[in-house]
Amino acid sequence: MNFDNTEEQKLLQRTVRDFAQREIAPGVSQRDEAARFPAELVPKMADLGLLGINVPQEYDGAGLDAVSTTIVIEEIARVDGALALIVASHNSLCTAHILNFANERQKQAYLPALAKGEKLGAWALTEPSSGSDAAGLKTRATRDGDHWVLNGEKQFITQGSTAGIYVIMASTDPSKGKSGISAFIVERGTPGLSVGKVENKLGVRASDTAALHLDELRVPREQILGEINGGFKDVLKVLHGGRIGIAAMAVGIARGALEESLRYAKERKQFGRPIAEFEAIQWMLADMAAEIEAARLLVLHAARLKDTGQPFSRAASEAKLYAAEAAMRATSKAIQIHGGYGYMKDYPVERYFRDAKLCEIGEGTSEIQRMAIAKELLAGR
Repeated sequence: MNFDNTEEQKLLQRTVRDFAQREIAPGVSQRDEAARFPAELVPKMADLGLLGINVPQEYDGAGLDAVSTTIVIEEIARVDGALALIVASHNSLCTAHILNFANERQKQAYLPALAKGEKLGAWALTEPSSGSDAAGLKTRATRDGDHWVLNGEKQFITQGSTAGIYVIMASTDPSKGKSGISAFIVERGTPGLSVGKVENKLGVRASDTAALHLDELRVPREQILGEINGGFKDVLKVLHGGRIGIAAMAVGIARGALEESLRYAKERKQFGRPIAEFEAIQWMLADMAAEIEAARLLVLHAARLKDTGQPFSRAASEAKLYAAEAAMRATSKAIQIHGGYGYMKDYPVERYFRDAKLCEIGEGTSEIQRMAIAKELLAGR
């Protein structure tokens, strides 16, 4: 398989890399420290087409492929994991769900605003009592004439307090378990939808993560996304695509940690010479580089399978599992290479370490990925 980028993808990579250094890098540590959402960067990212990467041009999107999405996310994560998460979740969850499963009226109504960054998207699946067990959600949707009435709680929702468009999962037939789940498109400001606690997180602190309260939230029946009671199978498909994005984010964070470590190792002197000359440091750098390259290839493999219409769920889980854990190993080594300085906020590697941890949790934990991979192996797929 050819993993070389096309000329268009190389141009995209250069463009996003320059944008990340010029616009995102300044103030990244201050945003992290204050847990401040970078609202001023949203329209700038939209102008580059980064909020509608996969949306067809007929809906005002960039119309690019899954490989291009991984390029964008990696380049942003190299500088700021929080911004990468915003781009990944907006594109791969809310927008992707609408793009792949909405009817034409819904696509016309919502995709242009999402693609142009006029409204951010949020995807509300997780609840206080259902994380990895996504099918165990408690939010209920009850039919009332031409409306559905939603009641429940959502937790850890990315863009929870900043989104303009929400895709919310709820049980429309509790007797059917996971086969009774449906998805709904809900706009910000709809009576009955309110934002709860905005989380104070370990990492990706400039990304908005919040709880949602659904209290007699009335949604017109035409706002059902996909088939009634068919939401769970759509959720799984969305998650498979989202895992490629999180894997690319992990690669970007790990790459940032490696590049910072290379720079530091060449400059820092101990015992009269740069620490880069010491074998112990060289081995850590070599391990980081090898694992990052392996992770990137897994990400590209999953993305190319998706682009060519082939089954990619196992490849996505493998990419996310390996890339996330490789990022944790790389960022840990980066701190070790920096020594005491790596433990201080004056250097970015401690932020990379905190940001990387989310990649082992979000879009399905590493344990869930291992279960998914084993299930397909045992099924002969």
